[in-house]
Amino acid sequence: MKIATIIPAFNEESRIGNVINVVKQVDIIDEIIVVDDGSIDMTYKIAQDKGVQVIRLKENKGKGAAIIAGINHTKADIILLLDADLIGLTPKHIINLIKPLQDKKYQMSYGVFCNGRFGTDLAQKIIPCLTGQRAIKREIFEKIPNLELTRYGIEIALTKYVKKNNIPSIQILLKNMTHVTKEEKLGLIRGLSARIKMYWEVLKAIKIFKFYD
Repeated sequence: MKIATIIPAFNEESRIGNVINVVKQVDIIDEIIVVDDGSIDMTYKIAQDKGVQVIRLKENKGKGAAIIAGINHTKADIILLLDADLIGLTPKHIINLIKPLQDKKYQMSYGVFCNGRFGTDLAQKIIPCLTGQRAIKREIFEKIPNLELTRYGIEIALTKYVKKNNIPSIQILLKNMTHVTKEEKLGLIRGLSARIKMYWEVLKAIKIFKFYD
């Protein structure tokens, strides 16, 4: 089975390179695709210099559209999704996410931070369905309409579809791993504003995909 890693990124110039470097260490990954979702910094150039495929969206369309743009550029059977701002990512984390699908026991795995930082550990423990770290069979994406419209709600849409259809999935603990929060990236006020916008997009996705309940 062919495996592609898709990394959606928006203004992640200081972080994207580190994530790419780790993914490149994993031999079972066939393709690495970074989708620059309308960044205004050097995200595109840094990813391009790493020698991976880079798709550049002219304007910010949101995480859902960025991921679908990446999927449209690969024929891989397994799609690994990783955020661009991860801290502590290792090749073992990646292999642990992919292996359950390679073994054909599960069609989706989702990673939850643990032993990283209290705040991010707690957030994912409370709402694990919002994690951006997943390995998913391509066919699942092909069966869910309008994912490109979900923005940050793509994770809840995937989770609800898998649950509704009794598709085998498994939670993977991502030990000693965390990510850079919006408040750290943007400052307290702008970060909180961005977080509220993110949760609003998640709530909209819940409404749109309510028929998966």
